[in-house]
Amino acid sequence: MYRGKVQLTSKEILEKDFMIDTRGYRLQEVDEFLDQVIKDYNAMNEIIDELEDDKKVLSDENIALKQEIRSLKMKLDALKSTDDGNNSSADVLRRLSNLEKIIYGKE
Repeated sequence: MYRGKVQLTSKEILEKDFMIDTRGYRLQEVDEFLDQVIKDYNAMNEIIDELEDDKKVLSDENIALKQEIRSLKMKLDALKSTDDGNNSSADVLRRLSNLEKIIYGKE
């Protein structure tokens, strides 16, 4: 993902040749510094790859959890509509029981 935004690869850094001037830098210092840059560059790329993998896992988990929430909401709505029907039936049975008690006396 970030590869297109990065201009240099560690190989390009390693293989870079500089023109030598009469008052140039010490080659050994430049080489040591560039070696450290390459190590850091490679470490950064590994970190980016790990983070991309983590992001993919979390994104997939997020999608799965959203689907589970939708499924549970649908089940909950179905149970609520079923409960409303049961409450109506229970209410009718309670009323019938009360009428029977009134008609036949309390037993």
